Amino acid sequence: MALTSTRLTADEYFALPPTEQRTQLINGEIVVTEAALRHQRIAGEIYFVLTAWLRENPGHGEAGLPVDVHLDDLNVYAPDVWWVPDDDKPAREAKRIVGPPALAVEVRSPSTWRYDVGVKKRTYERLGLTELWLVDTASDTVLVYRRSSPEAAEFDVELELEVGESLTTPLLPGFSLDLAALFDR
Repeated sequence: MALTSTRLTADEYFALPPTEQRTQLINGEIVVTEAALRHQRIAGEIYFVLTAWLRENPGHGEAGLPVDVHLDDLNVYAPDVWWVPDDDKPAREAKRIVGPPALAVEVRSPSTWRYDVGVKKRTYERLGLTELWLVDTASDTVLVYRRSSPEAAEFDVELELEVGESLTTPLLPGFSLDLAALFDR
């Protein structure tokens, strides 16, 4: 659901007055994010498991919930969960993240899924995101896209994980997310 038919730049988007609706700028178009309750439960669980892992493994970065991520002049996303390594942690007073985090998690919403699997995935990939998790609450699967090395020009590892499997990542050694428990929400 777009609010405008005129394309905006990121600077114009940031200059808009605050709104109660959660929005993102996707290819210059304002898109309203409409998260259902299950979406929120799943995003919250991913954040909880990730932050618990970070507390047990200090010095491995910072995770967060939706915040503006200024990717380029036409794209400001708000991933449902994000993670950055210690070297890329935003300053305490930062209003947004500039550039892609190392890990972005997008949980299926009726209003944004087509963007998540399409233009957002391509934009994240083009701009150097290391790993993307697309959590599909309709099929209870997680699509994982990652680079096999920092030098990889694109996502060259693609996985589809389902209930009964665990999600791990080379970004967070020892981290594991039980998908049966995740999708039981």
